[in-house]
Amino acid sequence: MVSELEYISTIALYSAMIVYAIAFVFYVVDLANRSGDGSAALAAGSGRAAGARVSGAALTAGAGGTATLVRAAAETGASDRAAASRQPRSRALRIGFSLTVLAFALHLVATVLRGIGAERVPWANMYEFALTATCAIVLVFLLVQFVVDLRFLGALITGMTVLFLGLTKINFYVAIVPLQPALDSYWLVIHILVAVLAVGFLTLSFGLAVLQLMQTKREARIAAGEAGGMDFLSTLPRAVRLEDLAYRLAIIGFVFWTFTLIAGSIWAERAWSRYWGWDTKEVWTFVIWVLYAGFIHARATRGWRGTRSAWLNVIAYAAVIFNFSIVNVFFKGLHAYSGL
Repeated sequence: MVSELEYISTIALYSAMIVYAIAFVFYVVDLANRSGDGSAALAAGSGRAAGARVSGAALTAGAGGTATLVRAAAETGASDRAAASRQPRSRALRIGFSLTVLAFALHLVATVLRGIGAERVPWANMYEFALTATCAIVLVFLLVQFVVDLRFLGALITGMTVLFLGLTKINFYVAIVPLQPALDSYWLVIHILVAVLAVGFLTLSFGLAVLQLMQTKREARIAAGEAGGMDFLSTLPRAVRLEDLAYRLAIIGFVFWTFTLIAGSIWAERAWSRYWGWDTKEVWTFVIWVLYAGFIHARATRGWRGTRSAWLNVIAYAAVIFNFSIVNVFFKGLHAYSGL
């Protein structure tokens, strides 16, 4: 029975990876379409603005209307950019998002069947944790859409999911084994649950921070009278809006990560009779907490905005990836549960 469930789980996982990959292609097609639409909209806006300036120059005599018409031209260009950012979602984007929902359903089936086959929560080793964490990232991505439209992050989310699932399946797969005594605690369930939710929100925040850096560079070029490049960015929110969204999602992720630290300490006391032991994994979990606390504090109280804020966000997320990929594999300690 266990082998059958594991076989079905593997088939569901491979199916999910295939569907995620197809969804990724559609998201990329949508970004390509945005590039063309953004260029056309901005070109039309520039043409209308130039026409308004010519009309303003012809009507300046005795009317004193130059400033008014120039302002109108600028407003026209701004309205064109705003219209470009409010374009209806393309067919490729709708298909990509629908495929993401389907892939998530298959992904969830693979995760649940792994847990049923093991008769425990499916996060006792690197393979199972990656399976659950990527599932949580996609779940958070889907749920956030009910609050704010972040479908333009679809290429990042599906691409990362396929990459992590593929690498994990190749390098970290292990057969179902009994739970180690130190892991047999409901505090572990709470600890890992809030950790994967935190990673989900922090991943979205990271994606927005990267786009913020790209958008900031493009806006600076346009302000200097140069070609902005990366035309698909003209259909996305401005850098200030991206920064605000990244900050809000990072706060939610930080709250979950704080509970990760607390639940992990309680679990450590139950398992090893101490709340903190400076184990490598414990140290890096705390380092991540400090980095995000610094990012939130610097932006909220020190006025660190713009690129400095975004780079802090990126560095903090890099620590999350390092904690999972390097610390779990190459550093030994009480948390060495990779199963390898």
